[in-house]
Amino acid sequence: MASSTTSHDVSAQDVEDKKKRKKKGDEVDESELLTVPDGWKEPPFTKEDNPRGLLEESSFATLFPKYREAYLKECWPLVQKALADHHVKADLDLIEGSMTVSTSKKTFDPYSIIKARDLIKLLARSVPFEQAMRILQDDVACDIIKIGSLVRNRESFVKRRHRLIGPKGSTLKALELLTNCYVMVQGNTVSALGPYGGLKEVRKVVVDTMKNVHPIYNIKTLMIKRELSKDPELRMQSWERFLPNFKPKNLSKRKAPKKKVVKKEYTPFPPPQPESQVDKELASGEFFLKESQKRRKKIEEIKVKQAEALSKRQEERQKAFIPPKEKPVVKKQAVAISDKIDVQAIKEKVKKAKNKKLGAPPVAEVAQKDTANGKKRKKSKL
Repeated sequence: MASSTTSHDVSAQDVEDKKKRKKKGDEVDESELLTVPDGWKEPPFTKEDNPRGLLEESSFATLFPKYREAYLKECWPLVQKALADHHVKADLDLIEGSMTVSTSKKTFDPYSIIKARDLIKLLARSVPFEQAMRILQDDVACDIIKIGSLVRNRESFVKRRHRLIGPKGSTLKALELLTNCYVMVQGNTVSALGPYGGLKEVRKVVVDTMKNVHPIYNIKTLMIKRELSKDPELRMQSWERFLPNFKPKNLSKRKAPKKKVVKKEYTPFPPPQPESQVDKELASGEFFLKESQKRRKKIEEIKVKQAEALSKRQEERQKAFIPPKEKPVVKKQAVAISDKIDVQAIKEKVKKAKNKKLGAPPVAEVAQKDTANGKKRKKSKL
């Protein structure tokens, strides 16, 4: 009996505690519970959190293309140095064309091997070492989007990939600024590196672009969201009224022309029964002919058709040899030369030319002209 009473008391206390918590929860503002405080940062994972290390060794390997061999050979000492801080081993096999990362006895962070795996994947996908190194930070992740299988036609795939990059990389740069991510388009994959929220937006833009949705629509939406997030009053409200709604337009589909339905006049009588082949033969008298006569008649019909077709062909061939109709030549009336040319005016020009003196004028005449011109200038000045 005592045990039953105590259990009943405990259950009653639990109910009261729950009611008190609910009241407290109602008093606390929901926005404070859902939003992360400004400047909040997760504490780093240290050796004190896992002093005994890992139980077993784990490793990851990835292949890289031939053209990346020279670059990886140069930057591999830097990769080993960066991973040594996390007590992770890194090996480069140039013969097989592979990179391998594995944990050691000193490794204390279990997630460091996942970060190292992502690092070698990014290096194999043509991401530079300076950017790939950011994956070792706690608040940075990566996403490798395979776009090769999203579009069947190779030409349309190349066009859409170029559309994602934009003229001189402007579209890709705008996407990077809005999402705070580094985006690298290489071959059949898109490698993205940055915060988790930005990676989600990058994947959406890339997949939509491959589905023939222009990236400018998604970029415009991201710009509006960025401005709305600055307003603290709109954080808990729906943003659908502010976001643009772009309707897809299919220009290839044309409207089918409407067919005019002609209404037939109603008749209570059924249509007449069509004549059979036997009825037609009986009407023409062919039914009573012998088989040999029927064959002969068919052969004659075929010969007549062939003769008609042959005559049509010959007519078409003869058209090329028919000369075109020549236009009649119109004779122009001869006009008298004396009517067009003014002989008297020409004679006067010749007389004037004879009176003109050829050659340079004498020196005395030139001097007289110069003195006369000088006097005129002086008078004008006065």
